[in-house]
Amino acid sequence: MPWNDNSGSGNNGGDKGPWGQPGGNNNGGNRPSRPTGSGNGGGKGQQPDIEELLRSGRDRFKNAIPGGGKGRGGRSGGGEFKPPSKKIFMLGALGLLALYLASGIYTVEPGERAVVTTFGKYTKMETEGLNWHIPSPFQAVRKVSVTERRQTSIGGNNSVEGLMLTSDLNIVDVSLVVDWRLKDEPGQDGDLPSVAKFVYRIDEPVALVKAVGQSALREVIGTNRLDPIISNGRALVPEEMRKLMQEALNSYGAGIEIVRVNFQKSDPPNAVVEAFRDVVDARSDAEKAQNDAIGYRNRVVPEARADAQRMLFEAEAYKATEVAKARGAAARFNDIYAEYAKAPEVTRQRMYLETMEGVLGGMNKIIIDEGAGGAVPYLNLNEINRNTRSLGN
Repeated sequence: MPWNDNSGSGNNGGDKGPWGQPGGNNNGGNRPSRPTGSGNGGGKGQQPDIEELLRSGRDRFKNAIPGGGKGRGGRSGGGEFKPPSKKIFMLGALGLLALYLASGIYTVEPGERAVVTTFGKYTKMETEGLNWHIPSPFQAVRKVSVTERRQTSIGGNNSVEGLMLTSDLNIVDVSLVVDWRLKDEPGQDGDLPSVAKFVYRIDEPVALVKAVGQSALREVIGTNRLDPIISNGRALVPEEMRKLMQEALNSYGAGIEIVRVNFQKSDPPNAVVEAFRDVVDARSDAEKAQNDAIGYRNRVVPEARADAQRMLFEAEAYKATEVAKARGAAARFNDIYAEYAKAPEVTRQRMYLETMEGVLGGMNKIIIDEGAGGAVPYLNLNEINRNTRSLGN
């Protein structure tokens, strides 16, 4: 592509190439112009001079160096090299030192704790806010959250890690989620704080929580029967497991707190789940029958007890009545005997008449006198009584 000089031309060396080299006009330049090309229109433009470009770039680089670009072998570029002054050196050193110290500034967010170590040894723990430490390689800072709840799953997804053996030699498939977080407790008696224990004593906290959880789960499941684990005892297993996990982690000095154990599933293995469901249904029917029987017992037994109590009361009343009658008869006999002792014949006659009155008082009676010689040999007392009642009415 031909180049056209648009910067003007003259006799004072004003013609230049496109990269700043002296132009190709022989009338004003001090250097001979390169021959124009003939294949691209002959005399219409000039091609750039590579040597002149290199020379111009080297001159500009030398002029940019303080002292005119003096080299080891002597002067070059028309100036003498001057080393930087001590003041400039000190300012540069102070600037680098300030940048180095400023790199030790860090911010601890709310809910975080920063553990500071010096050459790998624990130094202090910082709370939220703006803090500073000696930058690396002297001190290092590691920030962790003490409010974030972490979760670790055990079992589930048909994995073998959830298969546990119960005390009655049955297999149960268990899945649960452990909620845990870091303890925020200061160190006691020269011991490290809980956060520092978590940072520098544990390489893989998730794997540790999972391993401790599996161990605690096996212990709890292994000491219980299958029935309570899959039915009404599911609330007890997570609490026992949480206590065991916390004791183990405290013994390790892990600085971890187990918040809650969420029991998600406790079922028999898939291969026998249908049979276990039939067993559970049969047990439900048995419990229903037992409940019905208990309800019937609770209804019938009070009625029987009430009837028994009523019979006791009636017997007591009958006993009291008969005893009173017997005592009255005995007293009456004693009274009669006393009178009999005083006048035996009269008393005997009276007793006979009273007895006959009691026996014959309500009967139809006809009296016949064998010795009567008259026209009426008998006396019909019944007719006399009826006539007497008729007249009375």
